[in-house]
Amino acid sequence: MENIKLIIQLTRLNKPIGFMLLFWPCIWGLTIAYNFNSGLNNYFFYGILFFLGSVFMRSAGCIANDIVDKKFDKLVERTKNRPIASEKISVRIAVFYVIILCFLAFLVLINFNNFTILMAILSMPLAFTYPLMKRFTYWPQLFLGISFNYGLILAWVSINNEVSFIPIIFYVGAIFWTLGYDTIYGYQDIRDDEIIGVKSTSIKFKDNPKRFIFTCYLIFITSLILIGALMDFKIFYYLFLIISITQLILFQINKLNVDHPDDCLQKFKSNNFLGLIIFINLLIGKII
Repeated sequence: MENIKLIIQLTRLNKPIGFMLLFWPCIWGLTIAYNFNSGLNNYFFYGILFFLGSVFMRSAGCIANDIVDKKFDKLVERTKNRPIASEKISVRIAVFYVIILCFLAFLVLINFNNFTILMAILSMPLAFTYPLMKRFTYWPQLFLGISFNYGLILAWVSINNEVSFIPIIFYVGAIFWTLGYDTIYGYQDIRDDEIIGVKSTSIKFKDNPKRFIFTCYLIFITSLILIGALMDFKIFYYLFLIISITQLILFQINKLNVDHPDDCLQKFKSNNFLGLIIFINLLIGKII
């Protein structure tokens, strides 16, 4: 039981917010690409595949992150008890788990068309080099956004077998969504990060965080409006979109207190609900 608990902590399966934030762009991309007049069987099948892929890849990414950040994690109050940082699990065993998880993700991937498989493989270097970015740039959250929302493109090409302007616009907007919410997340560790020399947008924009986060979310909201226009969604799509905008601006930004880690974590986690709202919103746009 102790070993199972360590594996769960290592893969963050006890913190589903991570793989859900990876999954939402996938199901968004699948929803805007799918032809619902053809039935729902393939939609549900692909949705399950993307969910499993999100769980496997997020788990592998967490382990890779902990391996790279082992020395840093020991110095941060929030992360010092992670299995690798506390040496409860060796790096060699952790690498073995990463290989197993990537193999499981590959078994999921081969159910898609060849173009989707190729696009997914091309994204792998970015996914596993992201943890290094905080050493060299104040923009690691940007690299996370590029990697974390790539599933939106994969979902689109899994249906259409080609890339078009629509998913690219949505993808760019989603990158800024991640840039915003992960900046909020970073304020939990800002004091420790500044001491040990780790870089982030949380540190770069610490003097006026709300303006930066608002700008990121505004770009994301703009992309949602553009998607609605390009896909000829009806008025109901835009009416429901008001809920998303209200949740973002009034709750996450206006009430954010970056000096309280618990508040930052709460605001960060609220993006899971936002992901669900946007998913429902896209369904309304597609079906009504």
